[in-house]
Formats: sequence, structure tokens, C-alpha cells
Amino acid sequence: MQFHALDRYQTGDSFLHRLDPRVKVIGAVAIILATVLLPDGAWLAFLLTWLLLLALSYATGLGWDYAVKRSFVVLPFLLAAVTVMFSLPGRPLLGIQLGPWQLILTDTGLIRFSSILIRSLLAVQAAILLVAATRFPDLMHALRHLHLPAVLVAIVSFMVRYLTVLGDEVKRLLRAREARSAAVTGQRAGGTWVWRAQVAGNMVGQLFLRSYERSDRLYQAMLARGYQGEWPTSNAHQMARRDWLALFMLLLLLLFIQLIGRL
Repeated sequence: MQFHALDRYQTGDSFLHRLDPRVKVIGAVAIILATVLLPDGAWLAFLLTWLLLLALSYATGLGWDYAVKRSFVVLPFLLAAVTVMFSLPGRPLLGIQLGPWQLILTDTGLIRFSSILIRSLLAVQAAILLVAATRFPDLMHALRHLHLPAVLVAIVSFMVRYLTVLGDEVKRLLRAREARSAAVTGQRAGGTWVWRAQVAGNMVGQLFLRSYERSDRLYQAMLARGYQGEWPTSNAHQMARRDWLALFMLLLLLLFIQLIGRL
């Protein structure tokens, strides 16, 4: 099954690409946890973590701004944390009258929101670098080597693969709809919004049935080819000395950043 449309792996031969995938998974999780554990307002520690991510991004050969530009996808989700700026007690900075409510922006709330924003961006950058420097099959095998439940790894693996199958079915349905539709020049095509909703509902139902049937055929084909719950790989995944050394240096550096953040 193909999943190249969803795979964000960037081909390369850098030091980070050659590391054992277990080291990259542990390193990414360690960076995320270390960033989350930093106290609010630890600006120097946040800066050091960001410089570390920039160095790793540059080491992959993708450029220092590869992960930075893609991390802004998290910004819309941070709107849920905006209320933090007005809900924490502290020194008032700004008052906003919103109808019968008065919102008071405090210094404590602003520091908390800024820290949440920075943590989110850094965590997303670490995850982006992980998938950019690790092939998807190697990533799944690394999770199994780290003793994650086989069922959980299989669910993640199938989810990524079958999303591509779902996308193919959507394209077929849209192509069939366009082939059966006609529009007069200068006139609006289609019927009322009720009719459009009915057509969309029928397409969703057809999508579910066709995707379910196709996934069953794919699974039967996999069983016929010897699938036993895990994907075979030609990568030996043996930890070398450089892998242990890289992991040790990263953890040591993250520990140093933690100490800096608590000074």
C-alpha cells in the first residue's frame, strides 16, 4: 500500500538520517517533555532549546528554517489558551470592556500564554524533525523496539496507510459526480441547499461503504502475502556506538537546559 502522500520523510544522508530510529524517537520525546517541564518565563532555556532544534534542522541538510516554517500550523489551536491572559491574577496591564464583562490582562497571564505558545512551537518543531529524518516503516519498528503495544503501533500504521485509500475513494467519487453533472453557461449549477446536503450525505455514505469494502480486500491480500501483525523491514536496527553517544549528549544537553531554566 502506498502512503507517500502523507509521508513527510525527506531523503538525505546526514548524521541525523543515519541515526537509529529509536534514538530519534527517544530524542524527540525527550525534547518535548523537557520543553513542557520548563517553568513559565524561562526565556533563556526556551532560547537554548530553540537553538538546539535549529542546529538539528540544519544538520539534516533541510535548512535551519525547515521546521520553523511548518510549526506555525499549531497557531490556530492556541486560540483556546487566549483566556489564560485574562484569568490569572497578577499586575494589571490592560483593561478591555466587552459588553457587560471587563477583561483584565495581567502580567502573569501574559507570561503563561507566551510560555504555552513557545512550548507548542518547540514541541511541533521536534515532531517535524522526527518525521522528516525517519522513514515511516522505521518509525513504526522503532516504536515496537521500544516495547509499545503491538496493537497501538498497528493502529497508527494502518491509520496512515488507509488515509491514502480514503483519499483515493474521495477522488473517485468527486470525479464521478463531475462526470454526471452539467452546467449551463451563465447559470448557477445545482439545486437548493437541501438538495446539495442530500447529495453530500449520499456521497459520505458511499464513501464509507466503498472504503470499508476496499480496506477488507486490502487486508485479505496482506494476509495472503504473510502479514502477521507487523511490517517486515530490511533495516537491522542495531544500536551503534554513535547512537548511544548521540543520545547521551542530547539528554545531557537537555538536563543542562533544565538547570538553566530553574536558575
